[in-house]
Amino acid sequence: MGIQLTALHYVYLAFIVFIMALLIKRRDTTMICIAGIFVLGWLATETVSGSVTGVFNSFVYATKELMGTIMIISIIVAMSRVLTRTGINEIMVAPLTRFLRTPFIAFWGIGLIMMVTSWFFWPSPAVALIGVVLLPVAIRVGLPALGAAMAMNLFGHGIALSGDYIIQGAPKLTADAAGLSVTSVMEASIPLVIVMGVVTTITAYWMMRRDQKKGTWRDGLIAGKSAVSAFSAENDTAEDSAVIHPALKQWLAIAIPILFLADVAGMFLLDLQGGDATALVGGTAVFILVVVTLLAHRNKGLEQVTTYLIDGLTFGFKVFGPVIPIAAFFYLGDSAFAELFGKVLPAASQGIVNDLGVALAHNVPLNGAVGAVTATITGAITGLDGSGFSGISLAGSIGKLFAVATHSDAATLTALGQVAAIWVGGGTLIPWALIPAAAICGVSPFELARRNVKPVLIGLVVTTIVAMFLV
Repeated sequence: MGIQLTALHYVYLAFIVFIMALLIKRRDTTMICIAGIFVLGWLATETVSGSVTGVFNSFVYATKELMGTIMIISIIVAMSRVLTRTGINEIMVAPLTRFLRTPFIAFWGIGLIMMVTSWFFWPSPAVALIGVVLLPVAIRVGLPALGAAMAMNLFGHGIALSGDYIIQGAPKLTADAAGLSVTSVMEASIPLVIVMGVVTTITAYWMMRRDQKKGTWRDGLIAGKSAVSAFSAENDTAEDSAVIHPALKQWLAIAIPILFLADVAGMFLLDLQGGDATALVGGTAVFILVVVTLLAHRNKGLEQVTTYLIDGLTFGFKVFGPVIPIAAFFYLGDSAFAELFGKVLPAASQGIVNDLGVALAHNVPLNGAVGAVTATITGAITGLDGSGFSGISLAGSIGKLFAVATHSDAATLTALGQVAAIWVGGGTLIPWALIPAAAICGVSPFELARRNVKPVLIGLVVTTIVAMFLV
């Protein structure tokens, strides 16, 4: 027997449809999510005060859930700034530049280096860490600047961020919204991330070489804008110079990667996952930030540690500021509703999203293939705002809803929505989300987005077909 749906269920569903419609039109959904929380609170408590306090408490709930993710990204960015300013990042990647001797090797080499770096530093800081050093080398061996931007973008903001296996920010958001464990979503995403990455990058490289041979390639360079100078101006965060003795700088460039490799080994040996794994990486990053800053700024080191941390936290809350009210709304689809508004749902309820999924299964003939297509489309739509992160809570909720309705694998559908949302909105298709890679390479973000469209769409189609066999 199906779950008895109430006004709360229908209102929640109506707001999801409204939010998706706004995302298609590329409009901001923050205010609508706040309105949704207010209306749900009013229906649940039947008081204005209960609904008003519910809005604030839902923000607090979402912030608590996301705080670990916000902090790790903020700390990683703060650390990357001091490494860039001191030049340690240049030494870290210098040994790799000797292998970039042809356009083919440069494209795939930059891409793979970007992917690995992005797993530990997140894509935007990773672009800063390696782009300034590797771009001149790539151009020297014949890889156009736009080709280098594509490689950094597809491997970093695409492959690395859609899996996010080290920092685990993306899988936590989708897993929480779907009521699943972070580990299950990450494991389910592995084949999808591999298929999406392989298909997209091979297609992108083949199309680039084809257009170069035809003479139809446009590099999209921005006249008069140096990639190095643009990056330096944006990331000049400290007022005084940061100088480290060359010998010590060499030692640090070796020690820092070893520390992070030790973190990875520790995750496997100690079976650390989720928040524990993130905390290990974050603590290591804080240690590196403090040590390098004190060595570089000496007497002003104490103050500069705070400056770099403020820089990182500013970046973190700027990225996640729009996410908090959106996540707050979608958390209400699961256990957060009862915690914030009490047990007002029917006794047999398993949460609003689960109830809708059960009702859907009893009234509409669905199957895993339809669920996979819907998860991909939903994820892609949520990415249209150019954030990638702001909508993956919705992707998680929709994945869980269709999994319940079709008796499919919830983790796979959730991971598929995550992959689609990140690839579209995380920095591969939406021009204003492409600025980090485009700025470093001195190319137009619009031209970079145009070059990415066909490879990414082909990748999404193939990945969705593969997911149909996995659910």
